[in-house]
Amino acid sequence: MSQRPVGVLFVCYANIVRSPLAAAVFTRLAEARGLASRFRIDSAGVAADLGNPAHTGSIRVAADHGLALVHSSRPLRRDDLFDFDEVLVLDRLVAAEIRRLTAGSAFGPIAGPSQPARIRLLAAVAEPTARGADLDVADPVRSGPEGFLAAYQQIARACAALLDDLAGKAGS
Repeated sequence: MSQRPVGVLFVCYANIVRSPLAAAVFTRLAEARGLASRFRIDSAGVAADLGNPAHTGSIRVAADHGLALVHSSRPLRRDDLFDFDEVLVLDRLVAAEIRRLTAGSAFGPIAGPSQPARIRLLAAVAEPTARGADLDVADPVRSGPEGFLAAYQQIARACAALLDDLAGKAGS
């Protein structure tokens, strides 16, 4: 009997820079360890427009590391928080927006058809003692190629730690 794949969703603001890069890196790491079939990997953005390609800076840094980043943005849906097992958030601003979206209303807490996803900051997976700005994968859009490289390196470290963390949950 096969186990259902572990759903992993990466979330940033517009879903064109960091979260698609994280999804591509995590996918490659899982493939390299022969675990890709044990995961369902996607990305979204809390303020994303539907259908935008990845940012050229992300495409370039991905290509520099042997990744072809083909992507079409999508907004985070409330159902994603129940359809995925793990939601990895790229910064505290996005985490605050997700908390706001899931806070409930005067009618009570938000409930879904299944167990809600575990929501956590991606950087904290690699650095559990991180605090403040160290919990963010900074948006590199205004920082040039060096910023994209720094974001890629931080994402790669965190995705490697995430794969180690989830490998046992993805079956043996």
